[in-house]
Amino acid sequence: MGRPGDRELKLPARKREYDEDDVRVRPGRSSRPRTRTRPKHEDAVSALVITVDRGRYGCVREEAESEDEVITAMRARELGRKSVVVGDRVALVGDVSAAPGALARIVRISERTSVLRRTADDDDTTPEGRLERVVVANADQLVIVSALADPPPRTGFIDRCLVAAYDAGVEPLLCLTKADLAGPAPVLDYYAELDLPYVLVGPDSDLSELREHLADRISVLVGHSGVGKSTLVNRLVPDALRAVGVVSAVGKGRHTSTSAVALRLPRVRKKGDPGWIIDTPGIRSFGLAHVSAESLLHGFPDLVEGTVDCPPNCGHTAADVDCTLDAWVADGKADQRRLASYRRLLSSRAGELDVRDQAERDPAPGG
Repeated sequence: MGRPGDRELKLPARKREYDEDDVRVRPGRSSRPRTRTRPKHEDAVSALVITVDRGRYGCVREEAESEDEVITAMRARELGRKSVVVGDRVALVGDVSAAPGALARIVRISERTSVLRRTADDDDTTPEGRLERVVVANADQLVIVSALADPPPRTGFIDRCLVAAYDAGVEPLLCLTKADLAGPAPVLDYYAELDLPYVLVGPDSDLSELREHLADRISVLVGHSGVGKSTLVNRLVPDALRAVGVVSAVGKGRHTSTSAVALRLPRVRKKGDPGWIIDTPGIRSFGLAHVSAESLLHGFPDLVEGTVDCPPNCGHTAADVDCTLDAWVADGKADQRRLASYRRLLSSRAGELDVRDQAERDPAPGG
């Protein structure tokens, strides 16, 4: 024992020795082994996506006789982040009976032959301009519906649609409605250099010519409010309202009048496929931020040859004093209005919106 008052000497505690029993390994998020092997789903059923609504996809076999045979499906996890849009051709497994309450899975998406895109804004420096949306997949034709009067034709809107069509590799067709109220000469003169196919439609006109253009194809219809597009859809597909009602039940009750929906055209001839139309009631304009300036020019094929002698890196704007497009137009080789429209689109991509362009993008409300 130490003397009174002496401090007690404390030895440091001996460190504990650890062995393998003390080791704890935190498990990963999944203990299942990863593999690149995926089921082949050789028994999968081929189908066409005709509507998309909140994670539910309405699909029909392309050989099906009726839209009543809509198969409700959801995406399989193995698809990852791949988007599914109207017009996609997909492979389905699971319950493909199309019975009420049945649910299938989309396990494959076929390679797309075309992709029609749009952005909410032209300017790719804005969030809206950078947000690129796929409108439809695998379309063969873009039908631009424009009235000849009430409301008057909007060539700026038509020009935008043409740029989007050429960029997507989709053939354009101009459908001029309300032909009983005005003649087509001014519009056709504006597009005289493009050899743009067109059809005229009146209230009681025969739709045989239009049906010939639609046969054996998937066609997307776009148009402003008031141009008669909904009326045209109902004339082409007399059962359209019922068909839309069927597919609108695919999701959770949202009416599909605000989203794209594919409708099979009725058979009016013995041979051949009558085709499909995709109605896009929620799309009244195309933001073109996803289209490069060079591709934008190819939306104006009547101006392309006029840029051959332009200096390198010419922006083709009015501020480019050496741009040869002005001389090309002055020589009568292209319409001045077409050059003005092209330059307005160039300006809008730079965030400079022309008043006339704003009017094109904000259509007046109508039926």
